[in-house]
Amino acid sequence: MSELSIGDIVQAPNKSGIYIGELIEDRQDKYLVKVLAVLKHPMQGDLHHPKQVENVVFHERKALAHFEKVNVLKSVVNYYSEAVPEYGESLKSAVANYRKQLEYKATPYNQEALKALKIVEESYYLGKYY
Repeated sequence: MSELSIGDIVQAPNKSGIYIGELIEDRQDKYLVKVLAVLKHPMQGDLHHPKQVENVVFHERKALAHFEKVNVLKSVVNYYSEAVPEYGESLKSAVANYRKQLEYKATPYNQEALKALKIVEESYYLGKYY
């Protein structure tokens, strides 16, 4: 793996989402990344008990905000060479892709995740990015 440099555009996972961002600081075993776009929307629900709905706290998870900064382990950050999409459009696309995955099969988890995703969209995204 080649060494990344400050200012490089990178792909970086955070929790269950994946983002495009600018590498802004080297912090020993981590990079500080400024979010520019969303590639994959975070999963809804309990990250410690994925795809379960019984006996868990079902969290609503929103994507990291535009220009939000996040520490990411160096080992999972990769150089990103494609054009960086506009944040709002990338968020819409990531939500649509996640919704399509959830609608594919009517499981209890998918139904709860769709409800949570709708709340996230209405609470955080509508009016600002939509």
